[in-house]
Amino acid sequence: MNILIVRVSSLGDVVHNMPMVSDIRCHYPDANIDWVVEEGYASLVRMNPEVRRIIPIALRRWRKDLFSTTTRVEIGSFLRQIRRDAYDIIFDTQGLLKTSVVMRMARLAPEGQRVGLGNATEGSGYEPLSRLFHTKSISVGRHTHAVLRAREVAAQALGYSVEGVPDFNMHMPPMDAAELSAWLPDQPYAVFFHGTARAEKQWPASHWVQIAGLLAEYGLPVLLPWGSDAEKCSAEQLASQMSNARPLPKLPLMEAVLLAQRAALVIGVDTGLTHIAAAFKRPTIELYCDSPRWKTEGNWSAKIVNLGDLGQPPEVESVKEAVLILLASAGE
Repeated sequence: MNILIVRVSSLGDVVHNMPMVSDIRCHYPDANIDWVVEEGYASLVRMNPEVRRIIPIALRRWRKDLFSTTTRVEIGSFLRQIRRDAYDIIFDTQGLLKTSVVMRMARLAPEGQRVGLGNATEGSGYEPLSRLFHTKSISVGRHTHAVLRAREVAAQALGYSVEGVPDFNMHMPPMDAAELSAWLPDQPYAVFFHGTARAEKQWPASHWVQIAGLLAEYGLPVLLPWGSDAEKCSAEQLASQMSNARPLPKLPLMEAVLLAQRAALVIGVDTGLTHIAAAFKRPTIELYCDSPRWKTEGNWSAKIVNLGDLGQPPEVESVKEAVLILLASAGE
């Protein structure tokens, strides 16, 4: 069986679709599983050994210069890749018009199916017009977790039941030790994923400073990554108020993933790299300030603590308590 997954973005959503691959492989061990993903996240999907072929797409870049010769050549190459094989099942788990159009571009095997979401979950960006491109639409509960949603779509389409905790099956590739030595500590460290594009999802700077002070008592250095000029400025301002913290250089995606994967403790707002740390089952505290916790909380490991909720940012004391619990369990 040839299966194609269309999940082009974003960082956290791509990670949350990984267990869907593990489920399919468990029930159809001989299936060929391919994945269409935004070019910037191709290395992330490559971490899953069960994905046979990754088909990068550059929707974000192409639409900036849609009529250039370079863009037309790249689109032609993409179309040849997505039509190379005929697929028995094509999944669109994003539920957008653009992703359903991409799904329609792929070549369908005789009696094959294009399968997508039949309804929105609460607060999602689902677009009902996407159903026009389905041969089968799968309905899920309005309060279905992002990981379970993708697993349910695959299970209903392929005739099995979702069982057990999600298996993300992500494996770090070999990396250049010399490049990592410039910023990766030899001793255990904590990471604060403090940056997010939406200001409402941020946690107050004074709170981060208090948590850093607690970690200083345990001799745990804090690393502060960033992804934009504004986040770099925030990281530098935070570090200036912390005795045990330092901003990092701007990291490529896979080095940022490694940062999360090796951390002794991760504390982060609702953002992709925080969810990656949770997928690796690192000791992680997820801070929900202005997004519903039920949608993405790490609920598959006791090493993950989820605090706060939509419009209810977590208090400093609850985060401190979670830090002490995770540090104590790490020392047992």
